[in-house]
Amino acid sequence: MDSSLYQRFLDLRPLNVLAALPGSRCALVSGRDIARVADQNNAIVMACNIRNPLSALGILTAAKKADSFVLLELAKSEATYTGVNFTNLPSLAMHYSSQLGDQVVYSLHMDHFAIKSNEDLMDALKVVPDAISRGWTSVAIDASHNHDWENLMYTRDLGMHIPPYIGLETEVGEIKGAGVLTTIEEAEYYIGGLNSWGIFPDFLAISNGSKHGTYDTSAGEDEGIDLQRTGAIADAIAKYGVTIAQHGISGTPLDKVGHFREYGINKGNVGTLWQNILFGLEMDSESGNAVMDNGSYVKRSDKGIPLELWNRMVKAADARGWKRNSGNYKKLNLPFHAEIMALPGEYHKRILDETEKWALRFFDAFGSVGLGTEVIKTIVERGDWNSTPVREIVAQRGYSTAANAPDGGNAAGDGKDYSD
Repeated sequence: MDSSLYQRFLDLRPLNVLAALPGSRCALVSGRDIARVADQNNAIVMACNIRNPLSALGILTAAKKADSFVLLELAKSEATYTGVNFTNLPSLAMHYSSQLGDQVVYSLHMDHFAIKSNEDLMDALKVVPDAISRGWTSVAIDASHNHDWENLMYTRDLGMHIPPYIGLETEVGEIKGAGVLTTIEEAEYYIGGLNSWGIFPDFLAISNGSKHGTYDTSAGEDEGIDLQRTGAIADAIAKYGVTIAQHGISGTPLDKVGHFREYGINKGNVGTLWQNILFGLEMDSESGNAVMDNGSYVKRSDKGIPLELWNRMVKAADARGWKRNSGNYKKLNLPFHAEIMALPGEYHKRILDETEKWALRFFDAFGSVGLGTEVIKTIVERGDWNSTPVREIVAQRGYSTAANAPDGGNAAGDGKDYSD
């Protein structure tokens, strides 16, 4: 990247970034700018859930090599069971960026900020602005657990407290797995309703057959993303300037991932994969899905954390009554965080190398190689730090009401947490 271009860019970073990270030369930008460049270049933004700081370093290393943009993200629930949180990730990412010589383009994204009640909403009105003041530059509001009208209202109310220059993702249709599909009617009702109130998301997450976590192929469970439904929804909401965010990509073959852009998908969440690498699990070489053997994860002695540490983690999981292929293994990140970060360098290196290798494969499949510089150019050419998009209110408020909600006001939630 041209050094003079980068120097001009530094003063055009979001004001919350300049205030939160004084003296930094990192290329932490608004999710709006990354979303815009991805859309213009028919590329997908890789959004990576960071459950351990080593994942962030490996991914940023790959992003710099590929000159790709990337979103480092953390779900609201992940902040409760990992060593990463909304307070420390901005400084960790800044440190890693500096270690790499900066010039790696990234955004910090609050993933799946779940709103299930008015109490959650009131809490979010404090937590989200506080995180933005610390340097977070994108937010995903997830009230999809509620019926359509409540989802719309919760999203509207929190959305009005997020600055318009901050990236925004919203969600309709709770992401549960194969066969559970958001309808076109729901998407139009929801995005049109937000538009009528002046809330302009960059991305819409939908339920299109994916799930979060590992697919147990030994039990006949397979990835089931319905791209035809996805494309139809993307077409329906395009008039609002919104594209699709695909959740639950870990476990999806890379050859299928490479076709996502043909169906209106411009953001792709990859999360469990990085944890699989950290733990050193046996993985399918084309999807990153963890391999199961007799209902158990398979630990590689030459990958990830040491076998001795893994065995103690399994013992801890057994003591909690978890199955040995349970998604609850993600909750071992926090109690073993300090030990993982204190491991000898040889273990960190193999984790970082494997993370970088997979990230480079995804950047290539997502078509984002070389687009990091394009984000910097776009900001410099604009000559203004403010990335607020030019959008128009085109929907009537009377269109999306409680009375005409597609689900008739009946919540589809089953009490389970599908938010990460």
